[in-house]
Amino acid sequence: MKKILGYSALVIICVLGTAFYINYPKLDLISGFSSKSVASAHFLDNRPLGVIEKGDNDINLIDLAKNEINEKEKFAEASVYGLKTRRAIYREGLGAVLVNEDYDASKPYLVPKRNFTLNTAIPFPYGDGEPEKPTFNNLDYKRIDAALNKAFEPSEEGKKCSRAIVVVYKDKIVGEKYAPGFTKDSRLLGWSMTKSITATLFGILQKQGKLNITQPAPITEWANDERKNITIHNLLQMNSGLEWDENYDKISDVTKMLFQESDMTKSQINKPLVGKPNATWNYSSGTTNLLSGIIRKQFKTHQEYLDFWYSALIDKIGMHSMLVEADLEGNYIGSSYAWATARDWAKFGLLYLHKGNWNGEQLFDATWSKYVATPTPTSENQYGAQFWLNAGGKMPDCPRDIYYADGFQGQRVFIIPSHDMVIVRLGYDHIDLNALVKEVLASVKQ
Repeated sequence: MKKILGYSALVIICVLGTAFYINYPKLDLISGFSSKSVASAHFLDNRPLGVIEKGDNDINLIDLAKNEINEKEKFAEASVYGLKTRRAIYREGLGAVLVNEDYDASKPYLVPKRNFTLNTAIPFPYGDGEPEKPTFNNLDYKRIDAALNKAFEPSEEGKKCSRAIVVVYKDKIVGEKYAPGFTKDSRLLGWSMTKSITATLFGILQKQGKLNITQPAPITEWANDERKNITIHNLLQMNSGLEWDENYDKISDVTKMLFQESDMTKSQINKPLVGKPNATWNYSSGTTNLLSGIIRKQFKTHQEYLDFWYSALIDKIGMHSMLVEADLEGNYIGSSYAWATARDWAKFGLLYLHKGNWNGEQLFDATWSKYVATPTPTSENQYGAQFWLNAGGKMPDCPRDIYYADGFQGQRVFIIPSHDMVIVRLGYDHIDLNALVKEVLASVKQ
């Protein structure tokens, strides 16, 4: 009997040891994700730790993380059974960022200059006043409300659903709903919807005559090899042919970039070609952060780069709640980390619905909205230029002219030109987005 127990204990130890060995490299990802998530949600949106752990920290194995918040010094720490402790510090104006052993907290850093001037005399979307009550006779408001209510119901398995939905028709909010604990003032993370923000800045720069997206990407490391033929256009369409592994379930290119790199604009620069530019579509957050670095190259100073994102776009259209987080080198993490209220995300959709015209001012050429919604070769009509498309019928019951900013867990800004509508949905993956959009659009009596 003792031998059997001894063998059983040995087997258990071996199994546990093997599991620990396999998962140990992931501990850095777990504690990194957790501490960054806690720091951002707490210091940007004032969420309590318990709310963050229950609602925001929801990747595999994340429950293993133990989190702490330091209010005085504004940082969050996480570890897994006391191992792989990671710290994310909050910097006013730049958001939260994971730090490394070389980080010097006493070193000064630049922050963007913002214009927070509010005009409450003018209603949404062109001012900061409360939206006017819509009076459209061709809308079935009860049907809109029913569609929104359904999108907030937990799944049959009890999984989480929506946090915020805003429906805008002809510049008027015709539907709006928030989950308990969230309001019109709650800042919500757009994840990869941030990519669409980054792309828009290229449209603005091109209209200003500061760059031409058809020109080769200004990357010194590519000057003397076959990568020299990659254009900014190829990068915007994720069609460069460069190697990249966008896998969040393991230690991959994207997880190393987001949770280990101090300069995320360089993560894809050293990658080799594994395909041909304009003929090998591959979704890559590394590409978008490389594009953020290219934007920085357009300015003489770091301060000008920091200011441009807000003065040329974000504050220009009154998205005053938005904050794009930066890496340790002061580069905006254009792939993943823009926070804003649902109403401000809706303003971004309206800018595209109106083809770059914001209250009479043309921020980018009208042709740019067509460009970002043009299918990328080899993407099966699903992707444009940092926007996703319904041109291939990914949402089978919805119009093919829909294009949208798309983020992890079902963050969306749907732009629907055929219906003069924008739908913002923020929350979790556990709802049928095709059904939501279909039902809201069905409320419009053509």
